[in-house]
Amino acid sequence: MMVRPAVAADRDWIVGALVEQWGSTTIITRDRPCDAAALEAFVAVDSSLDRPERVGLLTYRVDREGLEVVTIDALRARSGIGAALLARATQVARDAGATRVWLITTNDNLRAIRFYERRGFRIIAVHRGAVDRARMLKPSIPLVAENGIELHDELELELILALGPDAQVSADAHCCDVPPTVR
Repeated sequence: MMVRPAVAADRDWIVGALVEQWGSTTIITRDRPCDAAALEAFVAVDSSLDRPERVGLLTYRVDREGLEVVTIDALRARSGIGAALLARATQVARDAGATRVWLITTNDNLRAIRFYERRGFRIIAVHRGAVDRARMLKPSIPLVAENGIELHDELELELILALGPDAQVSADAHCCDVPPTVR
């Protein structure tokens, strides 16, 4: 399997994958909608087959807060696709000089929380009621997940990549709804 940057020929597949996995290309995190199909992306490709097949997608954006993983989807469970996509995004973050990779998931997504925490991510904020507010913008967000857990809150996770020798994570980094700051 290889992970590569998305190219123009992937556009229709990306849109289809986002609609299949997320109900549309619109993703809402921290009360902000964005079109994930318009973001930078990585595509995981299984080239061991006679005809290479796209098996994973990660969309992201890099800004002053670091590299935000907006969506990540492994189309084959437990085959290393998600880990490979996340490793590639982490390398891009480092290359861009970002000090963290961060993302939002929902309170019901226990598999994702386990996946991220096993890779060094930490929960740094709980955005209470964020999913309830997002549902006003995107009514297709269900009230209850497939696992029976009600969807209400967003969990913000981050992986710290590097801090300068004089940097410290602020004391309020653990507090709900307050993202950490680096001084």
